[in-house]
Amino acid sequence: TAIFSPSGASAGIGFAIPIDTTRRIVTQIVAHGRTLRPTLGITVADDAWLRNLAVGIGKTLTGVLVMDAPEGTPAHAAGINGTTRNYGRIELGDLIVSANGHAVRTSEDLLSIVEEVPLNSRVELVVLRRCDERRREKVGVLAVDRTHLQVGVKP
Repeated sequence: TAIFSPSGASAGIGFAIPIDTTRRIVTQIVAHGRTLRPTLGITVADDAWLRNLAVGIGKTLTGVLVMDAPEGTPAHAAGINGTTRNYGRIELGDLIVSANGHAVRTSEDLLSIVEEVPLNSRVELVVLRRCDERRREKVGVLAVDRTHLQVGVKP
């Protein structure tokens, strides 16, 4: 715990790191000399942009919109679809609404869930294909170390 105090007194803004997070990070540093940051290999839309898009198209979009799942990433291998442009028209990608049984409403929700997953384990996603509620699917995506991603490299 740390306190930011312009006066030097024990009054101000307090900051704390949860013990579970501290334990996980310290264990990784001791074992590997660095923190291991799991990723699915996707780029997602900014939450504010997604809210504005939802208003613009008159549709409820509660979740995280996938913008890109490049070749060479676990998400691409699992069949996750990014958002594309087709002759100036936006074709929405997959909307992630759940990860490992937890609701995903914001990109921070998804990041928090993925960061708690051990490397090389599957994250079970529920996605709406092309943001269509009628096309709800479960997809398992491998969480890998960010430093080992080979984006754009064909297998």
